[in-house]
Order: sequence, then C-alpha cells, then structure tokens
Amino acid sequence: MRIVGGRHRGRTLAAPGGRDVRPTSDRTRQALFNILEHGDFFADEGPTVEGRVVLDAFCGTGALGLEALSRGAEAALFLDVSRASLDLARANAATLKETGRCQFIQGDATKAPPLNAQASRHAAGLTFLDPPYGQGLAPRALESLVVGGWLAPEALCVVEIGGDDAFEAPVGFETLDERRYGDTRVLFLKRG
Repeated sequence: MRIVGGRHRGRTLAAPGGRDVRPTSDRTRQALFNILEHGDFFADEGPTVEGRVVLDAFCGTGALGLEALSRGAEAALFLDVSRASLDLARANAATLKETGRCQFIQGDATKAPPLNAQASRHAAGLTFLDPPYGQGLAPRALESLVVGGWLAPEALCVVEIGGDDAFEAPVGFETLDERRYGDTRVLFLKRG
C-alpha cells in the first residue's frame, strides 16, 4: 500500500495482517481523489481537499486521511473502534511525519462521541467512511456523526460500501455521484 499522490507520493504504508481490516486499494484511492480534485463540490468553489479538515471514520490503516494530508488537507481526524487500527494509523502517520496534523480518537462511528471543543478539533468539511461491508453501518454512522458535531455544514462525505450493499442516504444528505470499482461502490454525498 502506498500514498498515490501529493507530497508523500510513493511512500509505503503499513498494512494489517489478517482480514479484519480491508484497506482501500491504491487504484480505488487514486480514482476517488481524481474525482475530488477535479470535481466542483463546494459552493465556495475552493479546492475539495486542500485546506480542509478531514475525518477518516472506520479509519483502519488511515490511508484515506493520510492521502488527503499528502494532497494538502489542513488536518485529519482518525476515528475507529479498534485500538489496533488506531495504532496502525498512528504508526503510518509517524512514518510520514504527519502526527502533528492528526488526532486519533477511539470510538464507534455509529455511536460517535461528541466532538469536543478542543482548539485542534474542528468539524470536518471532507469525510471518508469505509465501514465493514454488508452491515448497513454507513447511514447510521452519517446520522451519528451529524448529531455528534463531527460534520461541518455542507460537508462532502465519501462512502465506500460493498457492490451489492443496499444504501439509502439519511435525511439531510444528497447523493451527488456514485462510482463502482470491482466489488466496491463509492458514493459522494453532500450534507445539507
């Protein structure tokens, strides 16, 4: 697994052993960041990634949040219920010397703890959700993240689900685009 673009392009990330974590493939990550960098997703017409606070929920290895930092995101929040996943994401951030722009929070995205008011924690304008497939976690997580204050108004949410998984956008979210990469569907949603 490697960072596929930006200032850390080509740098290797540690991948987990076993099958508990399913990292987004380099090919899929490259495709979705191409869409983000060339899309017009925000009313302010500013860049989609650069300068934004990013949330990587169900972070696993942290590859999506770290890719965003490599491409100019201001800061990244990493949320995962698994201590082992957070430790792996933290180690990958340290490899890239990016820990100063990262926060690692252990918690369940479907029951997200309130985002506290610490100065270094701001609601995310760009969010990645890559939950385990086939469990219907993405809609519940989106609703919980709104209630917990994790998502900025008009946040763009990139959601990965299994190719055959049912998905209905929660109230307050609009589906802007959908792409398929092998057995993965990538949805681009906007919070209203």
